Amino acid sequence: MGFKEQIDYSRLPKHIAVIMDGNGRWAKGQGKMRVFGHEHGVLSVKDIVEGCVEVGIEYLTLYAFSTENWSRPKEEVDALMQILISTINKETETLNKNNVKLNAIGNIESLPQECINDLKEAMDKTAHNQKCTLTLALSYSSKWEIVNAAKKIAVAVKNNTIDINDIDENLFSSELTTVNIPDPELMIRTSGEHRISNYLLWQMAYTEFYFTDVLWPDFRRENLFEAIVDYQKRERRFGKISEQLN
Repeated sequence: MGFKEQIDYSRLPKHIAVIMDGNGRWAKGQGKMRVFGHEHGVLSVKDIVEGCVEVGIEYLTLYAFSTENWSRPKEEVDALMQILISTINKETETLNKNNVKLNAIGNIESLPQECINDLKEAMDKTAHNQKCTLTLALSYSSKWEIVNAAKKIAVAVKNNTIDINDIDENLFSSELTTVNIPDPELMIRTSGEHRISNYLLWQMAYTEFYFTDVLWPDFRRENLFEAIVDYQKRERRFGKISEQLN
């Protein structure tokens, strides 16, 4: 029996977040440049998106490029930007075919203008889709996001738009880039690393973590289904004890 057949469709995570790690190591293992791994990682993205659509995952967020990634060698960053542009242009039609809406979070304005233009165009072309929302975290930093939210709220208090006593978790969440996205129930990180790397720190307060040694270019929908099955074996208590859940 495959992992897909073991999935309980009444207990699917609504939102899965992924840290796609291991492209460089995969390429090195092939005796290739790091960009070779990034190119093959695109195949994994396509398969995982289709896997989410196949089983009914409503939200998928991929950590595509962090703020810290800007410090990588210029050649690699430039190659990543070109891969991003070509992938967006190539896959928009497929997203529409699969009824997938494209979204993006992060400091988007820091991306090259060509990336921004293609990204916005693809988002407009897929805005009507409803089966799954694919969010790309681009030039994203959770600390940056939290600081920005705090600044917005501080300005609102200063301008007497809100009272300081109105500030609570819901208000703070409404100022984050994920305002229209539910918090992820499951976070998957590939390549054997056990970090969350400045990713959705506020949103993952009660997220279940799943770490796998599989490098991202080798990660396919069967690996995704395995992670979902593992998630469904866990008891999500949110601070309560087991007896209170029954």
